[in-house]
Amino acid sequence: MDQLEQQKAPLLRFLIRWLVCALGLWIAANLLSNSINYTNGAWGIVVAGLLLAILNTILKPILVILSLPAIVLTLGLFMMFINGATVFLVSKLYTQLHVTNFWAAVFAGIVIGLVNFLVSAILKDV
Repeated sequence: MDQLEQQKAPLLRFLIRWLVCALGLWIAANLLSNSINYTNGAWGIVVAGLLLAILNTILKPILVILSLPAIVLTLGLFMMFINGATVFLVSKLYTQLHVTNFWAAVFAGIVIGLVNFLVSAILKDV
């Protein structure tokens, strides 16, 4: 049974990441309704959250390694731009999510990071 739980853990982590990305995008879209828009209601945000979770799983580690000097020099603040770049890329790949400019995408990345922090803090207590 322990081995079965270990096999399910990566899938559960990805599902939580997907939920956090979708929730963060929804909050950011409501806070910046003139800069971040989505269509198709909840499904539009769920699919955008899925794409963002996939990009964060595959592309973000590569971006972090490539920009490690900038991350170290800015004491981690450059991560905001990496998060913004992934949100902006999702908006270009998925036309149902429209982000007007890069700064709105950076703000969405900050919101998603804060939501991720809060969900992680809650799940550690459970």
